Amino acid sequence: MAAEFVPAARSGLSHQLLLPAAGPEAAPLPKQVSRGLHGVISYGELLLQSGDWLLTVADLRGLERQLAAHRLELVGVEGRQALTLVAAAAIGLATHLQQSSGPGPSPDSHNSPDLVIQRGTLRSGDHLQVEGTALVLGDVNPGARVSAGGHVLVWGRLRGVAHAGCHGDPSARIVALQLRPLQLRIAEVIARGPEDSPPQGFCEQAHLVEGMIRIDPAEPGWPPFSG
Repeated sequence: MAAEFVPAARSGLSHQLLLPAAGPEAAPLPKQVSRGLHGVISYGELLLQSGDWLLTVADLRGLERQLAAHRLELVGVEGRQALTLVAAAAIGLATHLQQSSGPGPSPDSHNSPDLVIQRGTLRSGDHLQVEGTALVLGDVNPGARVSAGGHVLVWGRLRGVAHAGCHGDPSARIVALQLRPLQLRIAEVIARGPEDSPPQGFCEQAHLVEGMIRIDPAEPGWPPFSG
């Protein structure tokens, strides 16, 4: 199967591009898009229905270039893969997390020792502690804490306390749409959060550079998962 282009029903609405079911037999994203846009003469804004596809920032940037050749502008992503939406939000796209439509598990049930998903904001007094990577689909408010043996990913504002690599992993990172925590900790290194305004349209990441915590725009390869 190929991606399906659905033209907007009326003026003011976005066109849609529906990706087929993800899987090992599915064609790569660029080929899916080429098939779906074959013969399309519409132009304007487009919403990607990504389903269960796991896409990175690099994938979405490539999609933007493909769409631009057809005078289409990618404005949003809807799907069931939370990490795809993290990547979309990192480049300023509108996002919507869909519930699983079939009898299978919901996104929350995909938790494993490697990735634990927390749906909803963590409030003052809450403490999320996981062995692997923690993904928070919401804010981390002042007074809340997230501790992870791996990375800490926040699809929202991080204003509480975050500790990545809590078992001593110096390669762990802290990534959020807005990184303004009371305290950051990576392995055994501690730092206070920045006070200046975050860059527009980018996730921010905290990582160790020469033994000190540094905050930069998140790299294009994030989220750091391949499946």
